[in-house]
Amino acid sequence: MTKTFGAAAFLAAALAASTASANDYHVTIVNKTGLTMKHFYASVTSTNAWEEDILGKDELDDGESVEVEINDGSDKCQYDFKAVFENGASLERAGIDVCKTTSFTYTR
Repeated sequence: MTKTFGAAAFLAAALAASTASANDYHVTIVNKTGLTMKHFYASVTSTNAWEEDILGKDELDDGESVEVEINDGSDKCQYDFKAVFENGASLERAGIDVCKTTSFTYTR
């Protein structure tokens, strides 16, 4: 099953609904961990803080995927990803190039 969520937390500039920015990056997050993903964060590598939870109140079950839009209004390509799972464990991956990456799979 595929879910789609907008990453409103990453919108740094107000864009009209019909206007697409050249800096909108779409990455499909795939969960193959055997656990439910409760939270997902993506932040520019150069920052020390995580942006808002992209999943919000939603969850990503094992075997599911979600397309997220990553747009912080910058031309940055390097992002760090963090997923938090139902058992409280988290997996962090640094330096994901969202300009080139269209899919990212979490495994244990």
